[in-house]
Parts: sequence; C-alpha cells; structure tokens
Amino acid sequence: MQHVLPQARPTREISGKSAPRHGLPRIGPPVPYPAMQRYKTILLFGAPGVGKGTQGKILGHIPGFYHLACGDVFRSMDMTSELGQKFMEYSSRGELVPDEVTIAMWKQNMYAQTVLSIYKPAQDILVLDGIPRSIGQAKALDPYLEVLAVIHLVCRDVDAMVMRMRRRALKENRLDDADEKVIRRRFEVYQRETAPVLEHYPKSAVREVDAVGSPAVILQRILDIVAPIQDAHFRNPLAGDHKP
Repeated sequence: MQHVLPQARPTREISGKSAPRHGLPRIGPPVPYPAMQRYKTILLFGAPGVGKGTQGKILGHIPGFYHLACGDVFRSMDMTSELGQKFMEYSSRGELVPDEVTIAMWKQNMYAQTVLSIYKPAQDILVLDGIPRSIGQAKALDPYLEVLAVIHLVCRDVDAMVMRMRRRALKENRLDDADEKVIRRRFEVYQRETAPVLEHYPKSAVREVDAVGSPAVILQRILDIVAPIQDAHFRNPLAGDHKP
C-alpha cells in the first residue's frame, strides 16, 4: 500500500483574510492512510543549539534512516509568499511558527518525499528534527507517526549552546541565529512551549543522551539506542532477513 499523506484541510484564513494561491499548501488528492501504516519514527529532541541537526544529518546518511529537519523545510520556502512572510514574522522574533503552518508544511514535504520515493516507509525509519515543537503539534502528528523513541539531547550549559548557535550563524550566514537576544528568546520559548512535549510520549520511549562531546562521540551514544530499534523493525535485506 502506498504510504502518502491525506489531503490537507482546505486553505484557511491567514491574518484575517482568505489565503491566496501562496497560502497554506494543498497536499494533493486524498488517499487511504490507515492508522497501521503510520511512519515508524525516531524524534530528535532538545533545546536550540544542542546538536539535533548535526546528528540528524549524520543518521540520514546511514542506510535505513531518513532524516527530515523541519527547519530545512521552512528555509526552503519562497519567502516572498504570504506563508513565507508569516514564517519570517515569527522566526525573526525567536517565536514558534503557528502549529497550523508548521503541520501543513510538514505534510506537504512528506507527501513529496514519498511520491518521489526519496523516503521509503517500508524500508526507512523516519528521523524527525525540529518537530513537534508544541503539544498541539505532537497531537496533530499522532495519526501519522509511530514514535519508536525520543532521543532527548541534553546540554545544561546554555551559554555554550548560545555560542554554538552564533558560530553556526557566522559560518552559514543564517541571520535568524545571529542576534543573541533572539537566540536567548528561543530558549525561553523552548522551556515554555517545547520542553513539555516530552510528557506527551511514554516515559519508556524517552531516552536521554548527553550532548556534550564531539559529534562522533555523541553519535555513538545515539547509535547505541537506535541501532537495536532499526534492527527490530527493518532487517537488512542483504542478509536475507528483511521484514515485510
């Protein structure tokens, strides 16, 4: 059965007026999406600058894992569109983008990845980075995700993470990370709106990982958790033990 997302809700109002062609994206024709076909998913979770994106990219290069960073989805948008401007309005202040916009963009991207067979749900574990960022988003994603584990990356030195984000901004020319006030505002938003998301998932699924150290050392800690999960759900076809 094809693993694609159902049609998004009809275009809704943005800023008090009907959204034009560049408003909330439409996903495509409705298709069957039974609960049993939810994407097998590992969530990378943690405060801004903790290294979710770095570890997600590395995991995404390992066969059997597909990494999708919500931040990359947003940054690939047309910023001249109304939806793009809406995103910048919140991002530039260090605030969370409204759940409706975030989930609509995620659905559109997942639909494209599955239709193009870039992401193969029957073979790959989905590694999500940067979503969900609120209880509302977590609930909205429940029908689509079978969360196998939540990797909670932890670094309790906020100043160190602020410096990491500033260095990344200089290296990648990302203006949204350059202002220290905006960065610290994101930490406040994280503690208020995103940290409580951990309570949405079973405690047995949440695994805390020390995010202090080199990327290779942190990766090893994560692999100690996710490799057995991958092995339990998707056997290596080259070994002749692939699970249907």
